[in-house]
Amino acid sequence: MTQPEKSVVGKNVTKVDAFKLARGEAVYTDDFRPDGMLYAKVLRSPHAHARILSVDVSKALEFDGVVDVIWHQDVKAILHTRAGQSYPEPSPYDTVVMPEKARFIGDRVAVVVAESLVVAQRALELIEVQYEELPAITDMDEALTRTDVLIHETPDPRGISQAGKSNLAASIDKQVGDVDAALKTCDHVVQRVYTLPRVQASHIEPHISMAWVDEDQRLVVRTSTQVPFHLRRMLARILEMPEAKIRVIKPRVGGGFGDKQELVVEDLVSILALRTKRPVRLEFTREEELIAARYRHPQRITMTTGVMNDGTMVANRMRVLADTGAYGSHALTVQGNTGQKVLPMYPAANIHFQVECVYTNNPISGAFRGYGAPQGCFALERHMDEVAKALGMDRLELRKMNHIKLGDTDPLSAKLGEGKEGLVRVVNSTGLEEGIRLGCDAIGWNKPRPASQPHLKRGLGMALAMQGSGIAGVDWGAATVKLNDDGSVNLFVGATDIGQGSDTVLAQMCAEELGIACEQVQVLSSDTDLTPFDVGAYASSTTYISGGAVIKAAAKVREQLADVLAGPWECDPGAIVFAHGKASAPGGQSMTMQEVAMFAFYKAMIQPMATESHMSNDSPPPFAAQFADVEVDQETGRVYLRKFVSTVDCGTVIHPRLVQGQIEGAVAQGIGYALFEEVLLDRRGKVLNPNFLDYKIACTLDMPEMETILVETDEPSGPHGAKAAGEVPIDGPAPAILNAICDAVGVSLFQLPATAERVWRVCRDAEQ
Repeated sequence: MTQPEKSVVGKNVTKVDAFKLARGEAVYTDDFRPDGMLYAKVLRSPHAHARILSVDVSKALEFDGVVDVIWHQDVKAILHTRAGQSYPEPSPYDTVVMPEKARFIGDRVAVVVAESLVVAQRALELIEVQYEELPAITDMDEALTRTDVLIHETPDPRGISQAGKSNLAASIDKQVGDVDAALKTCDHVVQRVYTLPRVQASHIEPHISMAWVDEDQRLVVRTSTQVPFHLRRMLARILEMPEAKIRVIKPRVGGGFGDKQELVVEDLVSILALRTKRPVRLEFTREEELIAARYRHPQRITMTTGVMNDGTMVANRMRVLADTGAYGSHALTVQGNTGQKVLPMYPAANIHFQVECVYTNNPISGAFRGYGAPQGCFALERHMDEVAKALGMDRLELRKMNHIKLGDTDPLSAKLGEGKEGLVRVVNSTGLEEGIRLGCDAIGWNKPRPASQPHLKRGLGMALAMQGSGIAGVDWGAATVKLNDDGSVNLFVGATDIGQGSDTVLAQMCAEELGIACEQVQVLSSDTDLTPFDVGAYASSTTYISGGAVIKAAAKVREQLADVLAGPWECDPGAIVFAHGKASAPGGQSMTMQEVAMFAFYKAMIQPMATESHMSNDSPPPFAAQFADVEVDQETGRVYLRKFVSTVDCGTVIHPRLVQGQIEGAVAQGIGYALFEEVLLDRRGKVLNPNFLDYKIACTLDMPEMETILVETDEPSGPHGAKAAGEVPIDGPAPAILNAICDAVGVSLFQLPATAERVWRVCRDAEQ
């Protein structure tokens, strides 16, 4: 029998947690308050680089309501990485729970746990610390050249970092072809330097975690995380406990954007819960988020491109200098993505990608949505306009001539696998050309665009972006599907819903395979005791990887049911169709899913249930073409973003409204990155704007007219033809907006953010 058209996939079904969220009933980490809960606060270093000689906690311990205080003498120094990545982690093991040396202003010195938050805060003031101040390095170039001041002296036990020898945390040098030789043959060689700022994810819910010891003497950690299974593994190492004695529960999460792809507070609450035998809670303030959480890596990128007179791109070189801050979480892999996910957009025959990522005494950099690609995309797409200008060629035509196309091979993938080298990506689906056409029409690319006021200048900009769908050969996940006797289904997934709606999308896929309504699928996700393994919410892997596992498990249950029915119906199991809430056979037999379940339970006496895993050696790129329409006041430098258009190819769209929300949320973050977000540090490494009064993020008043166009393709390796959508739309807004500003005022900007002052200064300098 022919399978029916999709009835759930591709539809805007009600989000599985919609009513709970609307009624304020969704249970986040902070909504759970176990009896006897204690409150923890961290004493942080006022120095960027200092040895902690002694910590006198006697007065704090005597303070009424204080239960415990710990510092480095109380905790075993086990080197580890806090980066939530698959094992073996590619990040350096350069971290201990409580360091003997502070490496940035805000580093951990001591932790107080008390009966109330007020008491814990007051007790911090009673702790007396003696420091030996050391020279601080807060400049990337200085960190790269100096060896007399080392931020990390202890070598990584696995030999990844150069601790004890230099301040280099990670490096990459990969080449396809011979760029130096190719540049000599080119008609034009264009070189520019692009500067990217330090920005923070600014999710609504701060880092928050609580831990307790249950009745079976097991450690339970309830936390706002993107990586519960990685977190359990890291805690087991730090605490020297078997993983079987640790349970990690991820409830609803109020945003993560990569900042929660790391162990930030969970180790402290775990240690304190084990010491006190009481529940312990630790929550960051907004100031702590902007000092002690994680940032997008600041980078300086040098782009060198060789082209022929007709626009043919012959060679591309990207050199990246990045600041990982005090610790090297994600130091290698973020910078790897800066080139790996970006340079293949224009697959020249000669490509050279170099990275030097250095330790400094600045706050810690880490994962942030896009994971290195926003930095690389800004440099490359801003550079494409510069190359077009040098050639005297139309910038749109230059891109159309050189961008990657259907059937093309990603030239870097074999040289630089994010997880495994040698896995070559081939573009088997792309809607990029259609997206460019639709985006140009929507923004009015070739139409006259007069300014709205005489003193304003108007311009258009564009950017192309590609990303990935999980990490090829590394990311994997599992799912369990269990039929209940009323015909409903329990779906257990380790995949982590952090607000993006993955619980809903995975429920849709499960329902589609079984031919039932989405409302009949009850989802339980991200509990290391109850759900199967999943790497977590990062690398745009959930729909593509976790969805693949769900489809396999649901299909296995469907096969089990078909086998049960085939006997009494006297037909081939493969001929039975499950759709619209019932099973049907060619002979006209049919049962509702509830009747099928009752037959399975009480006649066949089996439990229809399956667990399946999914991993892919491919990582098909989603594509985006994004366009900005701006007006610029040259007298003040103020930029008015009038319209922004995104066309996105994410394969088959599973839930259109959720995808649109993902794209528009990413654009909002990209607007902030382009125009005003920047964490400012003084020369000592102190954060100067650790609050939302001084650190500006985009709000509703900053949003332009926004148009989002979904360009559907069918990805052969994806579940129902789907690819990722979460990261690619954050890559293009910044370069598209900067290109539009440059088009409007006829100058070149090479630094983010394009604040009013920076735009004004560039315009003033151009006039002089």
